[in-house]
Amino acid sequence: MRRTATMSRLMAMALVLTATICVPRAQAQSKAETFTATASVKTAAGVSVTAPVVISIARWTTDAERTAAGTALKSGGSAALKKALDAMPEAGTIRIGARTTPLKYARALSTGAGRLVTVVASEPILYLGAGAPESKVKAGFDLALASFEVDAAGKGTAGELAPAATIRMDANGALVIEDYGAEVVRLTGISKK
Repeated sequence: MRRTATMSRLMAMALVLTATICVPRAQAQSKAETFTATASVKTAAGVSVTAPVVISIARWTTDAERTAAGTALKSGGSAALKKALDAMPEAGTIRIGARTTPLKYARALSTGAGRLVTVVASEPILYLGAGAPESKVKAGFDLALASFEVDAAGKGTAGELAPAATIRMDANGALVIEDYGAEVVRLTGISKK
Protein backbone atom coordinates (compact mmCIF):
# COMPACT_ATOMS: atom_id res chain seq x y z
CA MET A 1 0.00 0.00 0.00
CA ARG A 2 2.97 2.28 0.47
CA ARG A 3 3.66 4.75 -2.28
CA THR A 4 5.93 7.61 -3.04
CA ALA A 5 4.09 10.92 -3.02
CA THR A 6 3.17 12.37 -6.40
CA MET A 7 5.71 14.81 -7.80
CA SER A 8 3.66 17.95 -7.16
CA ARG A 9 2.80 16.86 -3.63
CA LEU A 10 6.37 15.79 -2.97
CA MET A 11 7.74 19.10 -4.17
CA ALA A 12 5.22 21.14 -2.16
CA MET A 13 5.72 19.22 1.09
CA ALA A 14 9.50 19.20 0.63
CA LEU A 15 9.51 22.94 0.01
CA VAL A 16 7.48 23.52 3.16
CA LEU A 17 9.72 21.35 5.30
CA THR A 18 12.91 22.75 3.77
CA ALA A 19 11.72 26.28 4.44
CA THR A 20 10.76 25.54 8.01
CA ILE A 21 13.79 23.41 8.91
CA CYS A 22 16.58 25.03 6.91
CA VAL A 23 15.62 28.70 6.55
CA PRO A 24 15.86 31.11 9.48
CA ARG A 25 12.59 32.08 11.09
CA ALA A 26 10.78 34.78 9.16
CA GLN A 27 8.26 35.78 11.82
CA ALA A 28 8.09 36.01 15.60
CA GLN A 29 6.29 33.02 17.05
CA SER A 30 5.40 33.20 20.69
CA LYS A 31 1.69 32.70 21.25
CA ALA A 32 -0.02 29.34 21.56
CA GLU A 33 -2.52 28.72 18.75
CA THR A 34 -5.15 26.18 17.80
CA PHE A 35 -6.32 25.38 14.28
CA THR A 36 -9.25 23.22 13.20
CA ALA A 37 -9.72 21.52 9.84
CA THR A 38 -11.29 18.54 8.16
CA ALA A 39 -9.07 15.70 6.93
CA SER A 40 -10.41 13.91 3.89
CA VAL A 41 -9.15 11.04 1.82
CA LYS A 42 -10.63 9.24 -1.15
CA THR A 43 -9.54 5.64 -1.58
CA ALA A 44 -8.71 4.00 -4.88
CA ALA A 45 -12.09 2.25 -4.61
CA GLY A 46 -13.80 5.65 -4.54
CA VAL A 47 -14.77 5.63 -0.85
CA SER A 48 -14.43 9.04 0.83
CA VAL A 49 -13.62 9.33 4.52
CA THR A 50 -13.48 12.54 6.58
CA ALA A 51 -12.47 13.29 10.16
CA PRO A 52 -12.19 16.46 12.23
CA VAL A 53 -8.65 17.68 12.94
CA VAL A 54 -7.49 19.92 15.79
CA ILE A 55 -3.89 21.13 15.75
CA SER A 56 -2.98 22.72 19.09
CA ILE A 57 0.38 24.47 19.18
CA ALA A 58 1.47 25.12 22.77
CA ARG A 59 4.90 26.44 21.82
CA TRP A 60 6.76 27.16 18.62
CA THR A 61 10.03 25.41 17.84
CA THR A 62 13.03 27.59 18.66
CA ASP A 63 15.71 28.56 16.16
CA ALA A 64 18.21 26.29 17.99
CA GLU A 65 15.78 23.37 17.75
CA ARG A 66 15.18 24.11 14.07
CA THR A 67 18.94 24.07 13.46
CA ALA A 68 19.31 20.77 15.37
CA ALA A 69 16.49 19.19 13.33
CA GLY A 70 18.01 20.37 10.04
CA THR A 71 21.48 19.14 10.99
CA ALA A 72 20.11 15.74 12.03
CA LEU A 73 18.15 15.36 8.80
CA LYS A 74 21.17 16.30 6.68
CA SER A 75 23.51 13.94 8.51
CA GLY A 76 21.33 10.91 9.16
CA GLY A 77 18.02 11.19 7.34
CA SER A 78 14.65 10.32 8.82
CA ALA A 79 16.00 8.17 11.67
CA ALA A 80 18.30 10.95 12.88
CA LEU A 81 15.52 13.53 12.51
CA LYS A 82 13.22 11.32 14.60
CA LYS A 83 15.89 11.02 17.29
CA ALA A 84 16.39 14.81 17.35
CA LEU A 85 12.63 15.40 17.52
CA ASP A 86 12.25 12.84 20.32
CA ALA A 87 14.73 14.88 22.38
CA MET A 88 12.69 18.08 21.98
CA PRO A 89 9.92 19.11 24.36
CA GLU A 90 6.37 18.68 23.17
CA ALA A 91 5.21 21.54 20.92
CA GLY A 92 1.52 20.66 21.02
CA THR A 93 -0.81 17.98 19.69
CA ILE A 94 -2.65 16.95 16.57
CA ARG A 95 -5.99 15.26 17.09
CA ILE A 96 -7.67 13.40 14.25
CA GLY A 97 -11.05 12.09 15.28
CA ALA A 98 -10.48 10.61 18.74
CA ARG A 99 -6.73 9.97 18.33
CA THR A 100 -4.28 12.53 19.75
CA THR A 101 -0.59 12.51 18.78
CA PRO A 102 2.06 14.78 20.34
CA LEU A 103 3.83 17.27 18.09
CA LYS A 104 7.55 17.89 18.47
CA TYR A 105 8.03 20.56 15.80
CA ALA A 106 5.90 23.58 14.91
CA ARG A 107 7.05 26.45 12.69
CA ALA A 108 5.35 29.19 10.71
CA LEU A 109 6.79 31.25 7.88
CA SER A 110 5.36 34.53 6.69
CA THR A 111 3.96 34.38 3.15
CA GLY A 112 3.15 38.06 2.85
CA ALA A 113 -0.61 37.53 2.93
CA GLY A 114 -0.49 35.05 5.80
CA ARG A 115 1.58 32.18 7.16
CA LEU A 116 2.66 28.73 6.11
CA VAL A 117 2.40 26.44 9.17
CA THR A 118 4.25 23.12 9.40
CA VAL A 119 3.96 20.63 12.24
CA VAL A 120 5.81 17.34 12.67
CA ALA A 121 5.21 14.46 15.08
CA SER A 122 8.04 12.07 15.93
CA GLU A 123 5.63 9.16 15.67
CA PRO A 124 3.10 8.18 13.03
CA ILE A 125 -0.52 9.21 13.49
CA LEU A 126 -1.81 6.17 11.59
CA TYR A 127 -0.75 3.86 8.81
CA LEU A 128 -3.40 4.64 6.24
CA GLY A 129 -4.13 1.46 4.34
CA ALA A 130 -2.67 -0.81 7.00
CA GLY A 131 -6.01 -1.48 8.67
CA ALA A 132 -6.30 -5.10 7.58
CA PRO A 133 -5.22 -7.51 10.32
CA GLU A 134 -2.55 -9.11 8.12
CA SER A 135 -0.97 -5.77 7.20
CA LYS A 136 2.44 -5.12 8.69
CA VAL A 137 3.76 -1.70 9.60
CA LYS A 138 6.86 -0.84 7.57
CA ALA A 139 9.93 0.27 9.48
CA GLY A 140 11.09 3.82 8.91
CA PHE A 141 7.67 5.46 8.53
CA ASP A 142 8.08 6.96 11.97
CA LEU A 143 7.09 10.59 11.42
CA ALA A 144 3.90 12.49 10.63
CA LEU A 145 3.78 15.86 8.87
CA ALA A 146 1.06 18.43 8.23
CA SER A 147 1.35 21.74 6.40
CA PHE A 148 -1.19 24.40 5.59
CA GLU A 149 -1.38 28.07 4.73
CA VAL A 150 -3.61 30.54 6.55
CA ASP A 151 -4.35 34.19 5.86
CA ALA A 152 -3.91 37.03 8.37
CA ALA A 153 -7.28 36.18 9.94
CA GLY A 154 -6.27 32.53 10.43
CA LYS A 155 -8.41 31.08 7.63
CA GLY A 156 -7.08 28.56 5.15
CA THR A 157 -8.60 26.63 2.29
CA ALA A 158 -6.22 23.70 1.86
CA GLY A 159 -3.32 21.80 3.32
CA GLU A 160 -1.96 18.27 3.39
CA LEU A 161 -1.24 15.62 5.97
CA ALA A 162 1.20 12.71 5.74
CA PRO A 163 0.06 10.58 8.71
CA ALA A 164 3.04 8.19 8.41
CA ALA A 165 6.10 9.28 6.49
CA THR A 166 9.83 9.06 6.11
CA ILE A 167 11.94 12.09 5.17
CA ARG A 168 15.41 12.25 3.65
CA MET A 169 17.64 14.54 1.63
CA ASP A 170 18.73 13.50 -1.83
CA ALA A 171 22.20 14.01 -3.30
CA ASN A 172 21.28 17.57 -4.33
CA GLY A 173 20.11 18.54 -0.85
CA ALA A 174 16.41 18.45 -1.76
CA LEU A 175 13.97 16.89 0.68
CA VAL A 176 12.21 13.70 -0.32
CA ILE A 177 9.08 12.82 1.64
CA GLU A 178 7.74 9.32 1.21
CA ASP A 179 4.21 8.82 2.51
CA TYR A 180 3.16 5.34 3.68
CA GLY A 181 -0.39 5.74 2.39
CA ALA A 182 -1.61 5.24 -1.14
CA GLU A 183 -3.90 8.27 -1.08
CA VAL A 184 -3.33 11.95 -0.33
CA VAL A 185 -4.92 13.20 2.90
CA ARG A 186 -6.17 16.73 2.32
CA LEU A 187 -6.90 19.34 4.98
CA THR A 188 -9.77 21.70 4.20
CA GLY A 189 -11.84 24.30 6.04
CA ILE A 190 -8.84 25.39 8.10
CA SER A 191 -9.46 28.06 10.73
CA LYS A 192 -7.76 29.45 13.79
CA LYS A 193 -9.78 29.10 16.97
